[in-house]
Amino acid sequence: MKLSLFLLLLPTTIHAFGITPFSSPLLETTTPEISRRDSLANVAKSLVVGIATLGTLGPSVANAIPDDETARITTRMGGLLDRYQDVNLGISILAPSGWNKFEGEVGAYNLKWQDLVSPDENIKISSTPVKSTTTSINALGEDIQALGQSLAEKRNAKLIRANERFTDGVLYYEFDFAINDGTHQLLSLSVLKGRVWSVDANCQEKRFAKRKEMYDNVIGSFVPKLT
Repeated sequence: MKLSLFLLLLPTTIHAFGITPFSSPLLETTTPEISRRDSLANVAKSLVVGIATLGTLGPSVANAIPDDETARITTRMGGLLDRYQDVNLGISILAPSGWNKFEGEVGAYNLKWQDLVSPDENIKISSTPVKSTTTSINALGEDIQALGQSLAEKRNAKLIRANERFTDGVLYYEFDFAINDGTHQLLSLSVLKGRVWSVDANCQEKRFAKRKEMYDNVIGSFVPKLT
């Protein structure tokens, strides 16, 4: 299904199949209390919710998956990152050493790491169930640039980069956004084990250049399974 048609049908499909969406800027106006960074994450969540309904709308298009594997990042950057595994979620990631870790804010995230000095610098992992017939993030379509532009435009942000990678048998869509409220976000989306997985890393734009390598390594280390 093309992205434009998917966005058009999203409100109908959500209610028709009894799915309660996250607060979605595709469906309503963002309130002033919600930051643009969090709103951008909500855009991704609303697209994620829509994936769950794609299998009910007719035969799926067999989207291509890259043949070339990109190695999962395993460097700890001299101790700056620590390997973290969650047996219950069945995920593995390199997380910043010494940051506060929070678990389970319903409707927001499964796990969050937050810098002790700058609380607005954080990394979040969230997941949403999807239909068993949805096995890859390419259910959103193959035009990752168009998807990235849509995510950026809805939240008044600039799309810096949109790319896909295939690691350990999992396809990832990755985005880099410069948000007009002075923040920066890296976002990764993938599908495995009947769930859509979202990993986002956020910080102030003025500090992003210093954090970029670390955030790239965090995003590139995530695997929605134990390894």
